[in-house]
Amino acid sequence: MNRKKINTHVKKNDEVEVISGNHKGSQGKVLQVFPEKGHVLIEGVRLIKKATRKSEDLPEGGIVEREGPVHISNVKLVNGDSK
Repeated sequence: MNRKKINTHVKKNDEVEVISGNHKGSQGKVLQVFPEKGHVLIEGVRLIKKATRKSEDLPEGGIVEREGPVHISNVKLVNGDSK
């Protein structure tokens, strides 16, 4: 598959707001940007539960909550990084 890298209007550590979808109105800081897929991870938005195996980090294993990706077209910039 040959995916095209899209230009992004947000970058890591920017403050963004979700403008459409199930998480409309939520705000948070961008943790990671995936320009190849057109997704971003936003702190505290779209939390998903993931089952994990036993490991050195989690000796019991279990269910972990983490952020899920949101499409980049569904977010708008609130405050950019002040650099």
